[in-house]
Amino acid sequence: MQIELRGDGREIKSHGDYSFPVLVSPERLDAYEMGSFACHWHPEIEFTLILDGEILYQINDRTYHLKEGDGIFCNANMLHTGRHAGDGDCSYLSVTVSPALLYGYEASLLQTKYVQPLTENLLFPAVPFSPDIPWERDVLACLETIRRLYGNPPRSYELRVLTELYRIWILLFDNLDPEAGSSGDTRELERLRQIIAFIHGHYMDHITLEDISGCVNMCKSECCRLFRRNMDQSLFDYLLHYRIRQSIGLLTRGRDSITDISWQCGFSSPAYFSKLFRKFMGCTPREYARGARGKTLSEK
Repeated sequence: MQIELRGDGREIKSHGDYSFPVLVSPERLDAYEMGSFACHWHPEIEFTLILDGEILYQINDRTYHLKEGDGIFCNANMLHTGRHAGDGDCSYLSVTVSPALLYGYEASLLQTKYVQPLTENLLFPAVPFSPDIPWERDVLACLETIRRLYGNPPRSYELRVLTELYRIWILLFDNLDPEAGSSGDTRELERLRQIIAFIHGHYMDHITLEDISGCVNMCKSECCRLFRRNMDQSLFDYLLHYRIRQSIGLLTRGRDSITDISWQCGFSSPAYFSKLFRKFMGCTPREYARGARGKTLSEK
């Protein structure tokens, strides 16, 4: 599977619903193609608790190496992705929350005093949690409580989850200074988001480096440096990985030929597509499609 995105990189999946905008989701990296989830953003805040294994969790321009028992807070609207930190899988709990659940009414004191100063601060993208620091250990304990509630929900499930979220927010508010946030360049991060949105919207076309750099009015060399500095990979590698990810859904559906899929995903030829697919996935597109169809039939 893979995260579904809009053209601007925003995740399509809904995180809970209007009645209770919280999504508690046990996840595994191996469940995602290529052992990583696509770089994306959403207006909700997100807490992650590592249950087993290790993950390289990137938020904007910084990568965090998280291990079992660690956790992290990803602020609203921040670009984030995760990938294997080693050979083994990583299982984790994701808790995604609309900030509105915490403050209730627009312009309320809860919103203006306690929530907005953090969620609307672009210089405060993430907070990692370690069991070695007392207040962070308390945050991790709250996330563990949410995990247990999700596994065996009581009649008061929503109230209890909200209680734990308030406990976490109090710990963040009491222990962090939003004015002392990251020194990251917000203009650079906005340009990065524009580049990613351009790739997501035009990956099926024959796009050049000149096209990509032009979307942010930068020279080609500086555009490449900006992307590598923030994403820890070259712009061209990201484009190829994204094209391969998009091809996987088409192969799984099995409606189009390998040749058609290669064109739809922006590859110059079916042979080049097959070569790269084997490099990234360890099998040919045809072998992958055959395996996906076999799995679908066995599940019926």
